[in-house]
Amino acid sequence: MKHNIYKRFLIIVAGLGLFLSTTAFKTDFFEIAKQIEIFTTMFKELNMNYVDETNPADLMDTAIKSMLSDLDPYTQFYNEQDVEASRINNAGDYTGIGAKVLTLKDKLVIVEPYKDYAADKAGLKAGDEIIKVDNVAVADFKEDAANLLQGAAGTEVTITYKRQGKVNTAKIIRESLEIKAVPFYDMIDSKTGYIVLRKFNTKASSETLRALKALKNQGATQMILDLRGNPGGLLSEAVNVTNIFVPKNELVVTTKSKVNKYNKTYYTRKEAVDTEIPLVVLIDGRSASASEIVSGALQDMDRAVIVGSRSFGKGLVQRPKPLTYGTQMKITISRYYTPSGRCIQALDYWNRDENGKATRIKKENYNVFKTRNGRPVYDGGGIEPDIEMDNSKFTPITKAILGENLIFNFATQYYYNNSVSDMKSFELSKADFNSFKSYLKSSGFSFETKTEKALNEAMAIAKEEELDKVIAPKYDDLAAAITSYKSATIDNNKAQLTSLLTDEIIKRYFYSEGLYKYYTLNNPDINKALSVLNNPTQYASILR
Repeated sequence: MKHNIYKRFLIIVAGLGLFLSTTAFKTDFFEIAKQIEIFTTMFKELNMNYVDETNPADLMDTAIKSMLSDLDPYTQFYNEQDVEASRINNAGDYTGIGAKVLTLKDKLVIVEPYKDYAADKAGLKAGDEIIKVDNVAVADFKEDAANLLQGAAGTEVTITYKRQGKVNTAKIIRESLEIKAVPFYDMIDSKTGYIVLRKFNTKASSETLRALKALKNQGATQMILDLRGNPGGLLSEAVNVTNIFVPKNELVVTTKSKVNKYNKTYYTRKEAVDTEIPLVVLIDGRSASASEIVSGALQDMDRAVIVGSRSFGKGLVQRPKPLTYGTQMKITISRYYTPSGRCIQALDYWNRDENGKATRIKKENYNVFKTRNGRPVYDGGGIEPDIEMDNSKFTPITKAILGENLIFNFATQYYYNNSVSDMKSFELSKADFNSFKSYLKSSGFSFETKTEKALNEAMAIAKEEELDKVIAPKYDDLAAAITSYKSATIDNNKAQLTSLLTDEIIKRYFYSEGLYKYYTLNNPDINKALSVLNNPTQYASILR
């Protein structure tokens, strides 16, 4: 058996060597071939001679992931299941139970059951913890347990889940699900259309175009395009969405690489649908990649006013490369640049700090660029909005709370203890926010500020140098000040946390469609966009 594994591995290596010898890496072929030979012999000797039984597949998986971890987080190896998941994500449809799930170590958590699909019809709710799929315990499944939920349309799957401490089961018939790129569009008032674009799959531009035409038929003479939380997707669709609002043959994005064939320029290829309609684009810190291409191009062309907070800064371009046995590798091949020449990428993974973390360009080192009308715009990663909304930029404590899913978990608790019948009038009360603060305390939530970390490190060094008794009084004062700050910071971030809590709670009762409708009535970013659009003089002055 081992002999066959090594034989297959050597065939793969030989094929890789043949591939490399015909590419731009040809000049480095000797060094690459040398390192592959070293690794091959080491891998063989390790598996043949190690004192305990080894698993070649696990060792290889660890080796690949360790090698790629020194690069960037987007260069990844995909097994066969990962390849299929990527295809589904780009295509916009799949077969399963019809729910968004979060994979944790020993369970799958329902994040959102999609309205009127299988999971929803079976009664599953956000917050339900799936512990078994058919007879397979999620905790015992070594691969991505979410794959267990997928299967042919019409097949039955038995789900065992926990809800509020009680174990339940549900039989669900899998069905085909279309993931819409534009899950919602509507008129905000008699003249303003609102389009939510949530991902750039193959249907992004066609759905955006359909929404735009429908809203214009309803009387829209100005438009808000919401790209908040949009993680990106297909580059071609970013160009096509931009093309809806700008003429043919306009430069949208440039990619630059060390490999000449990856140095490309992407232009709009069709006649625009509407080059005149006033347009505001909403972005936030979770708008990435293709979202940044669209917002950056429209900003550089002075075609739209950008409102929100600086986008994520994902300006690295990946390309899938097929490997053997149905596997695949996604490799970062180049960087994105907006029409004005700004690099979108925020983090530098090739010049890390002393702790091995990717570095970010300091604001004082940003470079200035010019839009078509001569407005100054800056690099430094991501797209900086023309109008920045403080509430859209997550503070460190908000990020920490979100990172531990505490807003999600509190919303689950709230859902089972309260009833909400009217979305339009819903408002999180002072008592509700105090309950949230109590929940944070009972959950054991704690976060360490950078200042606190540095102070503790300084005290540790002081102890080594036997200076701790000398500085102890000052240290205690500083530590007390930080503790006081941390106690007050929840209240200082009340507006932002209340907004996030409200969003999550509204979604529990009225699904994502209801949340988007709630946005049109209450969201501060949308209100600011409306204010700008309803003031033509201000709109024009921002762009000129």
